Amino acid sequence: MIRFIDQMDLSGKKVLIRVDYNVPIKDGVITDDNRIQGSLATLEYALKNGAALILCSHLGKPKGKVMPEYSLAPVARRLSELLGRPVKMAPDCVGPEVEALAAAVAPGEILMLENLRYHAGEEGGDQLFAKALASLCDVYCCDAFGTAHRAHASMTGIPAYTKEKCGGFLLKKEWEFLGESLQKPARPYVAISGGAKVSSKLAIIQNMLSKVNRIIIGGAMANTFFLAMGHGVGKSLAEPDLVEAAKNIMADARTKGVELLLPVDVVLGYGPDDTKTAGTVPIDAIGDDQMVLDAGPESVKRWAKALEDARTVVWNGPVGLFENPVFGKGSVGLAKAVADLDALTIIGGGDTGACLKLAGLTDKVTFISTGGGSFLEFMEGKELPAFKALEV
Repeated sequence: MIRFIDQMDLSGKKVLIRVDYNVPIKDGVITDDNRIQGSLATLEYALKNGAALILCSHLGKPKGKVMPEYSLAPVARRLSELLGRPVKMAPDCVGPEVEALAAAVAPGEILMLENLRYHAGEEGGDQLFAKALASLCDVYCCDAFGTAHRAHASMTGIPAYTKEKCGGFLLKKEWEFLGESLQKPARPYVAISGGAKVSSKLAIIQNMLSKVNRIIIGGAMANTFFLAMGHGVGKSLAEPDLVEAAKNIMADARTKGVELLLPVDVVLGYGPDDTKTAGTVPIDAIGDDQMVLDAGPESVKRWAKALEDARTVVWNGPVGLFENPVFGKGSVGLAKAVADLDALTIIGGGDTGACLKLAGLTDKVTFISTGGGSFLEFMEGKELPAFKALEV
């Protein structure tokens, strides 16, 4: 069983919240503060209920070294603006000076620790580092789903050394939608798998075949399936070494009675930066010097038809190079089909979430996950280390 922050007595306690503030920063300016915004409900609840807050996060990949460009100071400033109260910035995340600052934090106040990854012990899962962080608080709260698949010191080490532990509201949402909702999904249950690589999604597709009624495969990963069907893919991104795996997936889908829907037509180009397409063709007519860069209109029409009666949809990975508007029609068309459904629609974050945002359809789906790798591992059926560490 996992307890969440709304089940805890926080009054007068120092609460260490592991947030995910790994945000893009250019020239000291945050270019996308969605992750900070996403943490506000948990922080405001804790403050309202009398907690003294200590926040910790990683930012970028400083690999155990102090690198000023990865400082969380700009994040502390932005958080202060969003909450309308001061956020004090610590010079480090462990050590005597940090301990003194943490001891002085009073209910209603906020202390932001410096980048956890300035210490190699964070990614190394070092227990002494975890113990030092745990000593700063009475209650540990994990609200960083994006790192939930990592057995890092702040994710799995700290909860072993604190009296009380819980998940925040972001983690609770992920748990409810990815864990509970998908235990007994309403059917028909359709999975959509796109993106570039079969290798990164292979285990997910294999796991999903025993759970879903239909699976839609698009994006560059479909090219490997085209090879498995005996079609040429020109200069398209593909993984020839996984052709046998693709054949096995197709055979397994037939055995299990799962409808597997690949593109029937594709939009071609000569490179990802093309300003116009090289035409739309059936999948058996891809030229040797061409690249598949989007799903064609017939494919999208076919997929939309397959989604019409769906009651549960999980989508991870766009079905084309949507960042270039020339090759974005397939992903946007599929996004519109998903958005129109009267169903539970769960979107794997990252590129798929960005595609929904680009199409202006973010508020038309049930849930967009905040995790990339965590979402993928959850879909593979793996137990996430951070969730296990919170069990009581």
